[in-house]
Amino acid sequence: MTLTTGGVRASGLMGMCRTATLVFAVAVLPAAPAFAQSFTFNNVVINGNQRVADSTILTFGGISRGETVDAATLNDAGQNIRASGLFDNVEVRAQGNTLVIDVVEFPTVSQVAIDGNRRLADGEFLPLLESQPRRIYSPETVERDVATITSVYARNGRINASVTPRIIRLSENRVNVVFEVSETGVTEVERITFVGNRSFSDRRLRGVLETKEAGLLRAIISRDTFSEDRIAFDRQVLTDFYQSRGYADFTLQNVDVALTRERDAYLITYNIQEGQQFTFGNVSASSALPEVDVATFQAALSTRSGRTYSPGQVDRDIARLERLAIQQGLTFVAVEPRITRNDRDLSLDVNFELVRGPRIFVERIDIEGNSTTLDRVVRNQFRVVEGDPFNPREIRQAAERIRALGFFANAEVDAREGSSPDQVVVDVNVEEQPTGSLSFGANYNSDVGVGLVASFREANFLGRGQAVGVQVSTASSNRVFDFNFSEPNFLGRDLRAGIDLSYRVTDNQNADYDTENFRLSPNLTFPVSENGRLTTFVALSYDDLSGLEDATGISSIIQEEAALDGVTTQSLGYAYSFDNRRTGLDPTTGFVFRFGQEFGFGDTQFIKTSALAAAETKVLNEDVTLRATIEGGHLSYQDGFSRVTDRYFLNGNTLRGFDANGVGPRDLDPANDVNDALGGTSFAVARLEAEFPLGLPEEYGITGGVFVDYGSVWDIGRQPNATTIYNDFTGRSTIGFAIFWTTPLGPLRFNFTDALKAEEFDETRSFDLTISTAF
Repeated sequence: MTLTTGGVRASGLMGMCRTATLVFAVAVLPAAPAFAQSFTFNNVVINGNQRVADSTILTFGGISRGETVDAATLNDAGQNIRASGLFDNVEVRAQGNTLVIDVVEFPTVSQVAIDGNRRLADGEFLPLLESQPRRIYSPETVERDVATITSVYARNGRINASVTPRIIRLSENRVNVVFEVSETGVTEVERITFVGNRSFSDRRLRGVLETKEAGLLRAIISRDTFSEDRIAFDRQVLTDFYQSRGYADFTLQNVDVALTRERDAYLITYNIQEGQQFTFGNVSASSALPEVDVATFQAALSTRSGRTYSPGQVDRDIARLERLAIQQGLTFVAVEPRITRNDRDLSLDVNFELVRGPRIFVERIDIEGNSTTLDRVVRNQFRVVEGDPFNPREIRQAAERIRALGFFANAEVDAREGSSPDQVVVDVNVEEQPTGSLSFGANYNSDVGVGLVASFREANFLGRGQAVGVQVSTASSNRVFDFNFSEPNFLGRDLRAGIDLSYRVTDNQNADYDTENFRLSPNLTFPVSENGRLTTFVALSYDDLSGLEDATGISSIIQEEAALDGVTTQSLGYAYSFDNRRTGLDPTTGFVFRFGQEFGFGDTQFIKTSALAAAETKVLNEDVTLRATIEGGHLSYQDGFSRVTDRYFLNGNTLRGFDANGVGPRDLDPANDVNDALGGTSFAVARLEAEFPLGLPEEYGITGGVFVDYGSVWDIGRQPNATTIYNDFTGRSTIGFAIFWTTPLGPLRFNFTDALKAEEFDETRSFDLTISTAF
């Protein structure tokens, strides 16, 4: 009698797989019920296997020689062997006291190829596929690979892309696996809207998000495609945006993502609940620990009553108090903020309570994934070492510093229990990414024209965290070579050591003479406060004037200065900078202050002083940005005198609306065809600006602005000629309209200016195209 179980159909692909029927043929007495039989097998015969050993197949089946089994067990054995994924067909049957297993092995993959992919390279897919050369072919694996390729296309905005696998049979039980792709078009983010926002416009909130709407530059902007990871990031930044502005009750209820009926665009809607805006109420410090001087910690708080509430400011004060506790030798002291809500006046009282923390130490710091970057580069971002008290906040801040390096595509920092409950092991897992760039191209500057540029930048040189940069550029009127190197943790401290080298040659660049300049300057930069940095430097420089063989039409002052030949100067100096834009109390306002002096000695002796103060704030629900900048400089000589290569010249960025060398003292002698800009030893400029939306779709990245500038450069620092004009302070002013365009190539700025006050021989400029820069 032949007992046949129900057929088991194996999942097939393009005719590759076929129905496998498990047939059990056994000899039994005619009167015995078939399904009640049990069998004992002394012999096992396995047919058809070439790569998989007999013992392995038996292990898959779960049957041993001499074991008593029934038909159900044999059926399960066949299913188990099939489930191993190594066989195209499996048949299990009994012949007397012999168990016969017939198998057909899946072929070996010879090659894997992707066909039809024009937008994405093979390298985007092949490392992710389970189907690989010299591995066993499996229909289930191929189906998973189809899903993988489809998901990669979906992450790149092509959700309608289809993938069809094709199997090509070869000799010796081998196959080639080809994935045929139909890419289709990009499914872009057509619209991003917000529901429930009363305080900020949709445009302002869209500016916060990483995801952008499709616009004019859709061909080269990748952030207008839908990405689950990007949406998750946007949820967090939107929450941080509101909370940093005092909306403590802000809730992002949900994000609705829908496809249009044609499945060619996404519609994303953020449903939010803003809540009320809170300010800081009473801010205090307290502690029940006898060793804590509460008054000292109270004085260290930077949070002030009446300011807009921000969790970030609370965190900064917690960190400040914890550092103060360590400085005073108070270990295992934690700072816990106690927040009391006052709904009547919409304020939050914050009490920073210093309490006894758990006695937990850092046992060790384990770093993995850094094949290029040295361990010490990552360790330098920690303010704790093995054996120090464990501070969870410090570990989180170290993780932020590691990510801010820009060396890693991903960096995860976690703490786990060590060898004992009072020990903690900090695990750092990083994924490295490229940190260098080599570029060749051309640039355009309205002062020097078109130039060719070659540059090399490496932010993590030899995995040491050091920065190296080399740039060579040449234009019709100048040639420039720049080299810089910096070590951010010199001597293992928060001390940046660097060296700058530059060589510049001009050929009648906005003048009737040529110049040559060389400068070598080692420097050290270190923090002096939370927002302050101090740089000290020494410098060696060489300046030369040339190209004056024909003195006709050239200022006699410049001729006299050129007669000195090359001038070598040694100098030392310092530069202080304060910048609260990252750690400021108000996220809508930033302030920058810079002041520096350089003391020169050598062929000449001088003191060069420069200063800049700038502020920026956002008004009208942060839709309008106001900026104000004041800067100036003064050059004073104790021995010798300044030359045209030393003095200040105002370019189109410093005082908009004028050409380079367009304002300031001039040697004017029409009879001898002389009209040369001489520069000045002093300058001062004030700039006011407002940037605002133009009503264009936000995805275009185009905004407008108005500005007004006022300033001058004056005093050549020596006795002027009878033909010298504008040697005294003579103010100039301009007014203008600007168009800001944020492009993938960089932020561009178009200035349209009109001189409100200009002198007769000034050289004005009504249009200027520049790279938009922040102060």
